[in-house]
Amino acid sequence: MVDKSKFTFADLENWFNERRVTEIECLVPDLTGVARGKILPREKFTEDRGMRLPEATVAIGVTGEFPEDGPYYDVIHPTDRDMHLRPDPSTVRIVPWATDPSAQVIHDCYDRDGKLIPFAPRSVLRKVCDLYAAEGWEPVVAPEVEFYLVARNTDPDVPLKPPIGRSGRAETSRQGYSIDAVNEFDPLFEDVYDYCEKMELNVDTLIHEVGAGQMEINFFHAHPLGLADEVFFFKRTLREAAMRHDMFATFMAKPIAGEPGSAMHVHQSIVNKLTGKNIFSNEDGSPSKEFYWYIGGLQKYTPAAMAFYAPYVNSYRRLVRGKAAPINIQWGTDNRTVGIRSPVASAAARRVENRVIGADANPYVALAATLACGYLGMKNRIEPAPECKGDAYLSAFELPRSLSEALGWLADEKDLHDMLGKEFITVYSEVKEIEHDEFMKVISPWEREHLLLHV
Repeated sequence: MVDKSKFTFADLENWFNERRVTEIECLVPDLTGVARGKILPREKFTEDRGMRLPEATVAIGVTGEFPEDGPYYDVIHPTDRDMHLRPDPSTVRIVPWATDPSAQVIHDCYDRDGKLIPFAPRSVLRKVCDLYAAEGWEPVVAPEVEFYLVARNTDPDVPLKPPIGRSGRAETSRQGYSIDAVNEFDPLFEDVYDYCEKMELNVDTLIHEVGAGQMEINFFHAHPLGLADEVFFFKRTLREAAMRHDMFATFMAKPIAGEPGSAMHVHQSIVNKLTGKNIFSNEDGSPSKEFYWYIGGLQKYTPAAMAFYAPYVNSYRRLVRGKAAPINIQWGTDNRTVGIRSPVASAAARRVENRVIGADANPYVALAATLACGYLGMKNRIEPAPECKGDAYLSAFELPRSLSEALGWLADEKDLHDMLGKEFITVYSEVKEIEHDEFMKVISPWEREHLLLHV
């Protein structure tokens, strides 16, 4: 595997030459996590070394709409100005499913004065990582991403169902951690691992989760920006591979009624850049003050960060008492009923697991938000609540119950505005308000079933 962390543009050109690349997919992750951009011939990419797109491109919501009023609209729309995109050479990957030799490169977004566009997802995560760097810290994260395989579905009015496996049958019962249930989809996962190897994605363990057709992929721990890129690439890769096997892969938080939701659990620790040691542990191996303050920050700010962790109306269907997803911000050691878990680990590997984040979250935004919460905890020396040593599902809800409520909590939390940037908060909130308004225009089957003749 080639170490691309310090790739220059000369290295990038050599990489293209070695693989005889003829086309470049120039990618920009938007606020949803969708890949926007352009496909350029190799010669055009080398000649221009970047491209331009309207700034509104990164502010497109999941419905394809973007704000037409409010602070964002007032600043951007009257001139519909361009942003200048610069490739990050360290992100170059082959496109393993392309017919002709093709590469994909993630780009950063700048204005005409050379400043990062503050509401682009990569910009937000860079901003938070820079705050850590200024303290002499380096955050380390390891995401665990859950997803469902479902039968091909072209009618949004028809409920999703598990796909047919090698046996010719669909799952009808929950097969948590079943090897045989994973083997049902061996042809698909052989392609997925092959694609990931060719793309040099650092994926680790694949397991079958609790839901019918629900899987989980784990990533090796690394720097947040690089891992956000890998999750971004992986989602795209898995969806492509699944369609080639006549099924869909979905990262919806709650795709199937009655089945558990899908999360993106994020393990996180902090390394002192000078010593290389985990600051969550003291010299004698005991938990440090920073460990507890980090948890305190997650507890204090997670409710206000829920619009980042649970970004859609569907996201809140996952957060149900006793259904493998947290309902509060209690913390505990080796306790999967809490929102903030400390796994059993050596002093060097001591870490905190945020179990609140949904699989549908934008990885750049979610990682920026959880690291911001922990940073504020350490800087403000926020003490956590007492450890939960029992069943946290027996306690009260402590999280917003809807996207609308979450946006209200976010609007009131100025510390997160300062950490993530007021421009980002403004644009993100406006996009989510639009999505919520669009959802409210839809009349659901539940309403027709229970209200049509009874009210």
